[in-house]
Amino acid sequence: MSKFSVLILGNASASPTLTRGNTAQLINIDEQYYLMDCGEGTQIKLREHKIKLQRINHIFISHLHGDHYLGLIGLLQTMNLMGREKELNIYCPGNVREVVDINLKVSESQLRYSINYNTVNHKESEIVFEDDKVEVLTIPLKHRIACSGYLFREKKKPKRINPKAIKSYNVPKYFINKLKVGEDYINEEGEIIKNSRLTMDSLPSFSYAFCSDTKFYEPISNVINGVDLLYHEATFIDEHSDRAKKTFHSTAKQAGEMAKISNAKHLIIGHFSNRYPELNVLLKEARSVFKNTDLAAQGKTFNVDNNQ
Repeated sequence: MSKFSVLILGNASASPTLTRGNTAQLINIDEQYYLMDCGEGTQIKLREHKIKLQRINHIFISHLHGDHYLGLIGLLQTMNLMGREKELNIYCPGNVREVVDINLKVSESQLRYSINYNTVNHKESEIVFEDDKVEVLTIPLKHRIACSGYLFREKKKPKRINPKAIKSYNVPKYFINKLKVGEDYINEEGEIIKNSRLTMDSLPSFSYAFCSDTKFYEPISNVINGVDLLYHEATFIDEHSDRAKKTFHSTAKQAGEMAKISNAKHLIIGHFSNRYPELNVLLKEARSVFKNTDLAAQGKTFNVDNNQ
């Protein structure tokens, strides 16, 4: 069975604290790792969870405010020191290449592996990565600088093989992959065995939307409609909505509203302001609008495929 999970590595806005690191998440889709944002200290959190750094081949940065990328240089250097040679892909709406290059220049350093930089469109939703299992789309956000969320969406999965039927009709092993994509089987006598008699329905596909720093922006709902798991920033409570508006952030109540209008199945909120030592006030506010809400608690893993 495939896996689709999100590990929360950090959930603080602005400055990290002793108990809350800056934004970073590890997305695992069928054992393919994707790093979402890279706040200060991200590589330490990855090691705490025994994640092999060299298995990360795709890093998605939402925007170039320090609390979302300051851990990137350290991570890249550590990958280099560990002998990485495989190409790394970085996606960002801003000029992250300049950030990396200037750090390498002043330290007179050079990476032994190449980086493929992808400048993503933060104004319209478009596919920025895909393979045979998943596609990743940008989510246009409204922040003080160019900022993009990302929607991870599994592609339709292959049909499941019915082992009893395969044995009964003596289907050869070489034909199994053709059955998975829907082909009928023709036996040696020329009889057509319908695919539906040899297979079972595909397992369902799931989706995860990461909505980083943004003020409440209703058009997002069109891109993420029906998403299985939604992460939406909730920097402030409604009492501080003026501050949220001024800084282009959202309140916990607004995060709940976004989950509701986008028909999300499960909401997790994060990017908490340090002014709230107790996070239940944010959770309670979001749940007043959208009941199936949880805190993006640091160190917690959310399984997208069963909404737990």
